Amino acid sequence: MITLHRLGHAEEEFQLNPDLIVSVESTPDTVITLATTAKVVVSDSPAQVTDAVRRWRVQVLAAALRDRSQLLDDSPAGTQTGGGPIRAHGPEPVRALAARPALAAIGGGGH
Repeated sequence: MITLHRLGHAEEEFQLNPDLIVSVESTPDTVITLATTAKVVVSDSPAQVTDAVRRWRVQVLAAALRDRSQLLDDSPAGTQTGGGPIRAHGPEPVRALAARPALAAIGGGGH
């Protein structure tokens, strides 16, 4: 959650789920449009709202990486938390697809 201030009530803070934010406009007041189509007018500038969202997302990602790292450190050597072997990160190998297998399976592969 990010902390913002309603227009006209700058001393009163409220919390907003940044995942609900669709847009932030300056008209000249800062208007936040939510996914629910509700609009919230705040005294914070669009740059302040954007910065708060960015900081919140960084905190969420940092916590997830810390948790993941801790889980991998606590797991037995050579395994992940799921018990499977640890795989190198990178692109998956590309497999060639057979020509029109789906069409052949439903009888539409011939001409």
